Amino acid sequence: MYAVIQTGGKQYRVQAGDVVKVELLDGEQGKEIALPEVLLLGDGDKITIGRPTVKGAKVTAEVVNADVKDEKVIAFKFRRRKGYHRKRGFRARHTVLKIKEIVAA
Repeated sequence: MYAVIQTGGKQYRVQAGDVVKVELLDGEQGKEIALPEVLLLGDGDKITIGRPTVKGAKVTAEVVNADVKDEKVIAFKFRRRKGYHRKRGFRARHTVLKIKEIVAA
């Protein structure tokens, strides 16, 4: 069984046992959280599409690591012959989740 969930404005295809890195969520390490925005459920040949979400379905996940920083992304601006340079760095923060179970109502 698999599900397509939405969190942090992004969509992820998950199965039980998967480890997923998502946008930063509230939750402590080792705690379980529920992800109620299930957009699609698939079980073999049977596929349930939500409009916009599947009623009564939820995904339960355990927080493996609550706050992980991604690699640095450099935003460099430059105007030739003007002496203009701007260098900014950004490191996105993520939460690592381990998918426990997918519940379909």
